Amino acid sequence: MSGKHVAKNQPETFEFTVENKKKIDEIFQKYPNNKKKSAVMPLLYLAQRQNQNWIPLAAIQLIADMCETTYIKVYEVATFYTMYNLAPVGKYFVQVCTTTPCMIRGSGKIVEMCKKHISEKEGHLSSDKKSSWIEVECLGACVNAPMVQINNDYFEDLDAKKAEEIFKGFKEDKLPNIGSQSGRKGSEPSQNRTTLLGKNA
Repeated sequence: MSGKHVAKNQPETFEFTVENKKKIDEIFQKYPNNKKKSAVMPLLYLAQRQNQNWIPLAAIQLIADMCETTYIKVYEVATFYTMYNLAPVGKYFVQVCTTTPCMIRGSGKIVEMCKKHISEKEGHLSSDKKSSWIEVECLGACVNAPMVQINNDYFEDLDAKKAEEIFKGFKEDKLPNIGSQSGRKGSEPSQNRTTLLGKNA
């Protein structure tokens, strides 16, 4: 098992919302009745989204019961995959890509803004408990580097100033539109060229 941080203060119980129970019914229909444990990962994801970006131990026990498997099996999955959080990460969970393309394009400055406006150390909640940040490996948006993932959304083509504006916005629950922060559409060339002009272009 990983050394993933597990929250000390745990709720005694956990219950899925009516809406999520309907989604769970739909998920279970995708698997044979004797293979319910195959649904562990999507149920963990639902629990995390419902519970402000983290999964309490009571939810792990409930999911184990629903999937007709053992608590330890579900716990092993939750601790193995980095996408699951077992402690509060705040309303705004920032994952900063620091793999080579983002590093070359200035992700180090984004990390500095995280330290300045969220918390000095990664994996720690901000003073107002609204946000936290971690460094991660490639998020697959190299052409729009540097970029961060906040909860489920990508914010790309960042620089220190734009990152600072985003992180300051957490206090007022404001986020810019997702995607490129430089104004370009998708991953179009930054200098507006979309075709080769000739042999020496």
